Amino acid sequence: MGSFSIWHWLVVGILVLLLFGKGRFSDMMGDVAKGIKSFKKGMADDDAPTPAPKQIEGQRAPDAAPMSTPTAEHDKL
Repeated sequence: MGSFSIWHWLVVGILVLLLFGKGRFSDMMGDVAKGIKSFKKGMADDDAPTPAPKQIEGQRAPDAAPMSTPTAEHDKL
């Protein structure tokens, strides 16, 4: 079992071309390139600083008056 002959590699090459075809192979490589570009763009977007959340400005609700806690003197009245 040595290396394969030139005829073996020629037959394998022809079978690969028949299965995938020239157009399919180039389309597949184009899709791979688009995927890599999309991945790189996604990674670059992750590195970009996110803007700080905006604070909503408006009227504040008035603070409620503090309620006194009941004590023993209040209970006797």
